[in-house]
Amino acid sequence: MVYVIADDIVLIDETRDRVNASDVLDEADVEVRLATQIIPKKESFKYLGFVIQGSGDIKDDVTHRIGVAWTKWRLVSGVLCDKKILPRLKGKFYRVVVRPALLYGAECWPVKNAHVQKIYVAEMSMLRWMCGHTRSDKIRNEAIREKVGVASMVDKLREARLRWFGHVKRRCADAPVKRCEGLVVEGTRRGRGRPKKYWREVIRQDLAQLHLTEDMTLDKKEWRSRIRVEG
Repeated sequence: MVYVIADDIVLIDETRDRVNASDVLDEADVEVRLATQIIPKKESFKYLGFVIQGSGDIKDDVTHRIGVAWTKWRLVSGVLCDKKILPRLKGKFYRVVVRPALLYGAECWPVKNAHVQKIYVAEMSMLRWMCGHTRSDKIRNEAIREKVGVASMVDKLREARLRWFGHVKRRCADAPVKRCEGLVVEGTRRGRGRPKKYWREVIRQDLAQLHLTEDMTLDKKEWRSRIRVEG
């Protein structure tokens, strides 16, 4: 039971456990209204090409980007699978047309290994088709990438994140993106299971792996040269 007295809220129940249980609002019972209209609650929705999940996960967005990339790939498969075109030229075409669709918004993803692996597998399938190979040919992934001149997906994801990170760090203190970076949401409680992985944590790992520091972002030209991945 909830009592509102002046500007205070008091929880009352028969036992301590039931009081503690009442301390957290049941999100399923919360209604969001715009004037008199109730806004329907959804587990996920699309916004500016992204798939936003209520849980904060990016699984649906990753799946969506892979689907969009395959659609792009099929539209230009006549070029990518043409045996008369040199593999390196196919790779350049892929980097310009297909990969941007696959990595759209990836600079903001708090990726886990499972997400990276899913994207990696999808891209390798595309590259093998371009070269006229299948997995049964037992040709190493590195050999396929070298043939078409396409860099590792792991490296390109890291490059995208660090490029955006540098952009954010160079913005003025009152820029909206700067305020969002330091935003702390109070009153939330950790759910069950493994803690969520946050974008800042991924960035810290990227910086450590490339032996970079945050103050290096201030020199845009130098920063770009340090994080750039050819292909």
